[in-house]
Amino acid sequence: MAIYSLSQRTVATSAASANWEIRTTATCRAQLLEVGLAQVTAVAATLGLGRPQAIGVTPTSPVNFLQEDPGEPNANTTACVAWGTPPTVPLQFFRRITCPATIGAGVIWTFPRGLFIAVSASMIIWIIATAPVMDQWAVISE
Repeated sequence: MAIYSLSQRTVATSAASANWEIRTTATCRAQLLEVGLAQVTAVAATLGLGRPQAIGVTPTSPVNFLQEDPGEPNANTTACVAWGTPPTVPLQFFRRITCPATIGAGVIWTFPRGLFIAVSASMIIWIIATAPVMDQWAVISE
């Protein structure tokens, strides 16, 4: 299985909303190996990683993950920071973090055996309480 990475800067900062979604296609599932978050602005944040109850609809400008080995095929998995209809809140979270209002505060979550994202599904970062603009990244295998 090939390894892919991607980093994006988020735009959503309001509580009770998604600010990043990793999406699979109808033909491919992915293993989430790592997720990282770093604050760009000095605003306290509480964030969670989880599977949404409903994936986002009509994501605007989804970006494909990038091959870490350029000899591998292009990734099918994409990520986005905006939608026509955003994903909904997860019922439970795999990880949560509360950060101080400090630029650069963040976390790296690792999943050594992979956290699977099923076909035609997604994993999101949900803003539990207000959040700053964030740089977020992930490493996947597909």
